[in-house]
Amino acid sequence: MVSDRRPQPLPAPSLLQLMWLASPALPVGGFSYSEGLEAAVEAGLADTEASACEWLVDQLHLSLARADLPVLAKAVGAWRRGDLGHVRELNDWLLQTRESAEGRAQTLQMGRSLLDWLRNHDSASAADIEACAVLPPSYPVSFALAASATQAGVRDILLAYAFGWAENMMSAAIKSVPLGQSAGQRILSRLAGEIPALVEQALSTQDSARQAFTPMLAILSAQHETQYSRLFRS
Repeated sequence: MVSDRRPQPLPAPSLLQLMWLASPALPVGGFSYSEGLEAAVEAGLADTEASACEWLVDQLHLSLARADLPVLAKAVGAWRRGDLGHVRELNDWLLQTRESAEGRAQTLQMGRSLLDWLRNHDSASAADIEACAVLPPSYPVSFALAASATQAGVRDILLAYAFGWAENMMSAAIKSVPLGQSAGQRILSRLAGEIPALVEQALSTQDSARQAFTPMLAILSAQHETQYSRLFRS
């Protein structure tokens, strides 16, 4: 007999909190970064809708899915267990593997800003917030703390994080290429279609298998630091 039992829905407060964390309106400054995309546009590598879309898909596969998402998955569990040693290990790895000064500055600024946001809410404990503050935290580790206080499963947390990243990067593409809103929505649709499988990949990635090797992105990020005219901080 086939069971007709369905997965229990996420409680409304947790669902809303997760949507809030994924929103581009979250005051962490994500809108001010292009993560090297602006430099790729300047270099002629991502200066059309098609090439910008492929650039972001590659970044999603080669960077986010192999580094940030696996760190986030493990960090959620570590926060929920109270394993601060593993949290620090994950945070140290992520900071050490940022390949440019801009990339490191971005994740630290967004991590600190999310902690400031958490201090004005009653989701995470004050003790965990202060433990996170002294790391200092990368953005995925701060996001893991914020999301771990909800009842959301790790898979849903990774989906929310990845979609929030995709929305910010789509917005950066609209401004830097530049593109129209319809083109931006087509890019977001493509990214959203890639995310679920990459989340599954990240969930099964062991600590020893994480990777942070995107040499062209690192080169362009370094070049962006001295780019003559720019809209974004990275």
